Amino acid sequence: MKNKWLFFLLSFIFLSNGYAQKFTRQDTLKGSITKERAWWDLQHYDLKINVDPVNQTLSGSNIIQYKVLKSYQVLQIDLQDPMKIVKATQDGKVLNIENEGNAHFIQLLKKQIPGEINNLEIFFKGKPKIALNPPWDGGITWQKDKNKNYFIANSNQGIGASIWWPCKDHPYDEPDQGVNTSVTTPENLMDVSNGRLIEEINNQNGTKTYQWQVKNPINSYAINFNVADYVHFSEVYKGENGDLDCDYYVLSYNLEKAKSQFKQVSKMLEAFEYWFGPYPFYDDGYKLVEVPYLGMEHQSSITYGNQYKNGYLGRDLSKTGWGLKFDFIIIHESGHEWFANSITNKDVADMWIHEGFTTYSEALYLDYHYGKEAGNAYAIGIRNNIVNDKPVIGPYNVDKNGSNDMYPKAANMIHMIRQFIDDDEKFKELLREMNKTYYHKNVTSAEMEDFLNKRTKPDLTSFFDQYLRTTKIPVLEYKWKANSLKFKFKNIVKGFEIPVKVYINGKEKWIIPNKEWQSILNNENIINFKIDPNFYMNSSKLK
Repeated sequence: MKNKWLFFLLSFIFLSNGYAQKFTRQDTLKGSITKERAWWDLQHYDLKINVDPVNQTLSGSNIIQYKVLKSYQVLQIDLQDPMKIVKATQDGKVLNIENEGNAHFIQLLKKQIPGEINNLEIFFKGKPKIALNPPWDGGITWQKDKNKNYFIANSNQGIGASIWWPCKDHPYDEPDQGVNTSVTTPENLMDVSNGRLIEEINNQNGTKTYQWQVKNPINSYAINFNVADYVHFSEVYKGENGDLDCDYYVLSYNLEKAKSQFKQVSKMLEAFEYWFGPYPFYDDGYKLVEVPYLGMEHQSSITYGNQYKNGYLGRDLSKTGWGLKFDFIIIHESGHEWFANSITNKDVADMWIHEGFTTYSEALYLDYHYGKEAGNAYAIGIRNNIVNDKPVIGPYNVDKNGSNDMYPKAANMIHMIRQFIDDDEKFKELLREMNKTYYHKNVTSAEMEDFLNKRTKPDLTSFFDQYLRTTKIPVLEYKWKANSLKFKFKNIVKGFEIPVKVYINGKEKWIIPNKEWQSILNNENIINFKIDPNFYMNSSKLK
């Protein structure tokens, strides 16, 4: 036993998907489905939080309801230093906890019988990590607004929800019955969290408690609290599934700017319900909440800090002009309601499922409102942000995502799949079918690849290997003489062969290159050849 633990405590080299990187036992405990996680299925969280802005501390409790899948007596809960678990109880009995870094192994006294639904209550407190550069550097932001009122929010996608509250901090398992969140704040402030506001309680002691309810499954990093001197306005969107309540919470001095800028929400919903199907959380409503950082895709409680500007803080990420036609945070973070919150990756290594489809949703928004040429230009333009530093898919079971190319590169991979289908009505139906098939589900890249592969004409196995698992960009080599064109791919993985739309003397033609030279005859001498720019690849003309 001692040798086993010594083995896991040592760092190891993980060689996979082009990565050579050291990982620790803590990475494995955070990123894998350990035996202490596998035996129980999350049903519900009942999270209570006391927010102390003066001391920048949090305290509270979390009742975890779970279903026993198989008998086992040790349960893993995650909470990161410097937050501390005060105690854990089940059926009124205090339980022993063995702590190993950020993983806490609770020794259960009650016999765990498969099929039973049990509750476990965790009490916690501490001064959570401060987010130094949110949302990328995760934690809590403690600020004040222009009126000197506290302005507080969490952002923890990368570092994990356990940075501030005790939970099962792995994306594979979500509470099937949602979460209740009760947040106690100073009485002059308001909390906005996920779902619907159930009750506001004046505690008669200088504090108020805001109780929110989420009915749908929710990933742990999407659970949030936002505390500020908020004002509220709302509208009802007439959507595919009926009336959708849209609520907006902003700082009082930004109310008029918000009323103007947030008109884009209805345009977003119109476009995305067209492409993806109904908004996935009608029961919980849609909210846009102002926060002191850029923004994040917190489910039914999208956070917003884009300074009421179009683009990304006023910049066009595509450098085409089209990126200034919409507010990046409203469109991108709301797109995550379909891809991240409804369809969720089982391992963060597959986060391209979240970010690739959501980044492409920006192009589809433009396509819907401004036409196909606008969407295409935007998709092509964001390629300038691809760096090909490492593969899009990261190493599995160690809580590590792949390259940030998961945004523009994966989006352009999806854009090419659209070209293969060559029928926008069929492409739309594919996206809508995807959202029905994986509605409120957790998926792997392999499952998503299989889903797409079964619905396109070319076999996409090597295509996915090329764009997701390597940094290689295909090069189409070509040459011509008179009316004879020769072509082949280089810099490709084994078996890579896809159809490519090209233009010969300005006329459209499809070719299917592979690693071998092929030739075709044109009906006239060739004077000009180019690849359709919607295909992300390089080209090289040979003599």
